[in-house]
Amino acid sequence: MRNHSAVLEFFLLGLSGDAQFQPLLFVLFLAIYLLTLMGNLMLLLVVKIDSHLHTPMYFFLGQLSFLDLCHSSVTVPKLLENLLSEKKSISVEGCLAQVFFVFATGGTESCLLAVMAYDRYVAISSPLLYGQVMHRQLCVGLVWGSWSLAFLDALINILVALSLDFCEAQNIHHFICELPSLYPLSCSDVSASFTTLLCSSFIHFFGNFLLILFSYIRILLTILGISSTSGRSKAFSTCSSHLTAVSFFYGSGLLRYLMPNSGSMQELVFSLQYSIITPMLNPLIYSLKNKEVKAAVRRTLRKYL
Repeated sequence: MRNHSAVLEFFLLGLSGDAQFQPLLFVLFLAIYLLTLMGNLMLLLVVKIDSHLHTPMYFFLGQLSFLDLCHSSVTVPKLLENLLSEKKSISVEGCLAQVFFVFATGGTESCLLAVMAYDRYVAISSPLLYGQVMHRQLCVGLVWGSWSLAFLDALINILVALSLDFCEAQNIHHFICELPSLYPLSCSDVSASFTTLLCSSFIHFFGNFLLILFSYIRILLTILGISSTSGRSKAFSTCSSHLTAVSFFYGSGLLRYLMPNSGSMQELVFSLQYSIITPMLNPLIYSLKNKEVKAAVRRTLRKYL
């Protein structure tokens, strides 16, 4: 860490600087974090103990809930700490660690959403062969592959970012550490890190988005070939929750990383959406729109309460 000796810490100044609003924001984000924990833990528990949900689709849903717990826990605890602190500081090492884990968990979610799109394609296009195609070993391998690719991508980006020098500027106009927010603070050339981030984002996130898009084009063609209206409706309903989750994640995450870093309110809103709000909403999206999940939750509550 010798390159960062001139600056030992940064100051996260993204949210309101008005001391009167800090307690209100603390209560708001604490409530969101607790809802995120309860919702995702409940979904994990239900998927684990209810035998009706022991299918590939709900296996991936359980992994998404675990991932949302991780992603939210990387950002929200430090945000809550800073809302109660006057200094609002984070060490350079802590900032780079947060950059790594935000990138890794976000990248894993991108891969997992692509895997879930493929799972829906197989379920709709080949329902009789679904259990044979999406067997346990393949599902586990796809999940491990998602985590491995995302962590490798994050590791490459953070290793390149370690060469950045930070000399004087310490104020980050954001509530979390992200690579684009660090570039204005660097007193060295950021082109290598920026190029690495751009290439990895294009290959990783756009690549997964194209896989999702391709899967849904095939799903749409399959659904249009179904003769009965009820069959089409049932096929569409199995995809609605996943499409909503994809829209929330890509709609805010990609826009955040494509926008020039300016510390604007719009930039903060996009970051709040994909890093804090989406992990809270995903359990609601999958439970409110899915009859099997709602039935499993009722069975679980009756059994243990």
